[in-house]
Amino acid sequence: MPIAILVLVEVLIVIALSRLVGLGFRWIKQPQVIGEIVAGIMLGPSLFGLVAPDLAAAVFPAEAVPFLNVLSEIGLIFFMFLIGLELNPKYLKNNLDTAILTSHVSILVPFSLGSLLALLLYPIISNNSVSFTAFALFLGAAMSITAFPVLARIITEHNLQNTKLGTLALTCAAVDDVTAWCLLAVAIAVTRTNSMVGALPTIFEALIYITFMLTVVRWFLQRLSKHYNRTGRLTQLVLAGIYMGVVASALITEWIGIHLIFGAFLLGAAMPKNAGLTRELAQKTEDFVLIFLLPVFFAYSGLRTEIGLLNSPELWLLCAAVLGVAIIGKYVGTYVAARVCGINNREASALGWMMNTRGLTELIVLNIGLSLGVISPILFTMLVIMALVTTFMTSPLLEWTYPKRLIRLDISEFSSDDSELENSVNTGNSEETDTNLLPTYRILVPVANPSTQKGLLQLAVALAQSAGRGGSDLQSAAVHPLSLIELSEDYAFGSTPAEADRIIQERHLKLGELIESLQPPEARQLVHPIVRVTKDVAWETAQIAEIDRADLILVGWHRPTFSSNRLGGRVGQILSTAKVDVAIFVDRGRERLNNLLVPYAANIHDDLGLELALRLLVNSEERRLTVLRVAADGESENELSYEFRRVIEQLPVEVQSRIETPIVEAAEPIQAVIAASAHADLTIAGTSREWGIERQTLGAYTDELAVQCHSSLLIARCYVKVRSHLASVLPQR
Repeated sequence: MPIAILVLVEVLIVIALSRLVGLGFRWIKQPQVIGEIVAGIMLGPSLFGLVAPDLAAAVFPAEAVPFLNVLSEIGLIFFMFLIGLELNPKYLKNNLDTAILTSHVSILVPFSLGSLLALLLYPIISNNSVSFTAFALFLGAAMSITAFPVLARIITEHNLQNTKLGTLALTCAAVDDVTAWCLLAVAIAVTRTNSMVGALPTIFEALIYITFMLTVVRWFLQRLSKHYNRTGRLTQLVLAGIYMGVVASALITEWIGIHLIFGAFLLGAAMPKNAGLTRELAQKTEDFVLIFLLPVFFAYSGLRTEIGLLNSPELWLLCAAVLGVAIIGKYVGTYVAARVCGINNREASALGWMMNTRGLTELIVLNIGLSLGVISPILFTMLVIMALVTTFMTSPLLEWTYPKRLIRLDISEFSSDDSELENSVNTGNSEETDTNLLPTYRILVPVANPSTQKGLLQLAVALAQSAGRGGSDLQSAAVHPLSLIELSEDYAFGSTPAEADRIIQERHLKLGELIESLQPPEARQLVHPIVRVTKDVAWETAQIAEIDRADLILVGWHRPTFSSNRLGGRVGQILSTAKVDVAIFVDRGRERLNNLLVPYAANIHDDLGLELALRLLVNSEERRLTVLRVAADGESENELSYEFRRVIEQLPVEVQSRIETPIVEAAEPIQAVIAASAHADLTIAGTSREWGIERQTLGAYTDELAVQCHSSLLIARCYVKVRSHLASVLPQR
């Protein structure tokens, strides 16, 4: 097979497997990049070469590896440019004194421990061709790395970017990133000259070039930024010039004697942080780099990683020592420095785990070390394992140390406009809080598109208004439009904290416009939006509802893209996972909801539907309710439950007069309901087979009512019958 064709086949396999494994890791709440690194290792001698050595040798022959190396080098150059591009100086404006001390101690401690570990490792897994100084410098640098891109995505994913902890972590990581790359440049210079004295000219030349980039080149790039502001777009000619600059800068730093990646990183860091220019440049660059080139780098690294080299208990003990030194050095160094700076115990611990993230940045450092021959394949494998473990452990340990309820409390301290639901829950533990001021009824309303879901939010407001207690008691209920911004990729520019902030602000403005359109105007005081970043919309919705003690999730219906199941997709996932009551609104565009229809079949889901209908009825004197009971031929009619008969008896006579409970006989109950819906504005039905709507929405089911109902439809699913949706609107006796 021609070598070009073989390389294309290899790339095809690499991209497919990296996407598949990456999605699997996202499913278990881990960064996708870790899955892609694991996919690369799977293609190497650690798995593929072990299980099918002949096939592995045929698919990845030695003569094809240099071509993969070229592609991976190109990918690394442009990836480092992207890292520099998103290194925003604003990250260095918050708690800079604390960040400098914390980040430098978090480098010094693991670097020192790594250098001490080098005394043990050097005689065992190195050789005389490598100087001990270079070996110790590289090992210390490898222990000191914090992966700024991975950490930034973790901060965004956990919605920490506007908290005290998140801003401090970003500042520490930015300082750490700059310091660690400088340290690595020194290590490379020492390795190539084989002495500290010999490396001094290289270091001096590098400093001159850095100064040139941050002064002359930056001045020129500022002119480019002004040109972009005038034209409003990035032309192909300008983009070609920037890409040429990336390659030229990389070549200059290679010629100086450090490495290609530093030149690319420098140009990215020197780029003016013009929001529009940065966004368009990143978006035009990142897709091909992240989807095509970076997985090739992971595969190339995987081909050089052979876990089978750790073939004795002694080597595995050394691997454990490497892992232990890396974790202890980074965590303890960060924790102690943070505590000295006055940060409380929990936040210092969370900061320590975040700074322990190494990820892809570590892999870049290790490949440089292996290519220069300063670290052996055995040590390379140990350090790859260390990089994977330390990154894998970050999210769960962060969640354990700093759970979501504390993150919401931290957010509420930074944003006076944040969710009242969250503020009320977080302050609910205070002895000074007057519980009478807290909302007694809370509705969570996931809003995917604010411009098309006015009807959904208007229904939520209609449910929330407490006319039963005088109509002006706005503290008795709260509606929380929930807008979740889904992160699709770990390294996409849209996942950076600064870009996430911009998107969050845009979404707040759109929600504000939606809220201002609600009627009546006084009801707008009930509405308190929540905007969050997430990787899983359905899971996050269920978590927020449970943690914040929502009484009801009111979600709009939409047809799933890849399913014929009308209640599948995210709606189905929310139905299946939420541990609170859920109602799905199928909007037929009815502006008034005065005529309510509840088909009743005496089950808990229909009971919930009847509760919601009674709440709407009590909240407006213009509404009328029909509770339709259908008796099939030869069967007795469905009786109202004892509890609801008692509830109806408690209602004022005026409200009772607006309730009708007809009984009709029909061979097909669902057809009777469809016919009755022609005279209703809103039909409220439980998720029962009686009405053609299965609760198990992810399987096969009938959905005649959802399709044929003439009026708007509200589908109710009761989680467990322990809460009342009427307590806050029934008259007090």
